[in-house]
Amino acid sequence: MKNALTRFRIIAWIVGVLLVVLTVGTVLKYTADDDTIVALVGPAHGFLYMAYLVLAADLARRARWKLGFTVLVLLAGTVPFLSFVAERVVTRRVQSARPLVGSAV
Repeated sequence: MKNALTRFRIIAWIVGVLLVVLTVGTVLKYTADDDTIVALVGPAHGFLYMAYLVLAADLARRARWKLGFTVLVLLAGTVPFLSFVAERVVTRRVQSARPLVGSAV
């Protein structure tokens, strides 16, 4: 579980930073007619968001989250700054959970 959480935390921060940069790029695209940032960061964010989905789903499965919480965590990578919040909430939740005795997870 520790490794899954570490992977999730890393990808959540990467996706969060890229989404903030992409948001700034989108503002520049429509205000300064400069789409350079969007052209560079957009595809990277899209690819890494897919990795975020996979790693979050893996952690959700291992931690046995309810579907509603899992969906909220998955969507957090689409709202600027929300992936940072989700990372903190998820980290606290996983670290506070007591491991099952004899669990192979």
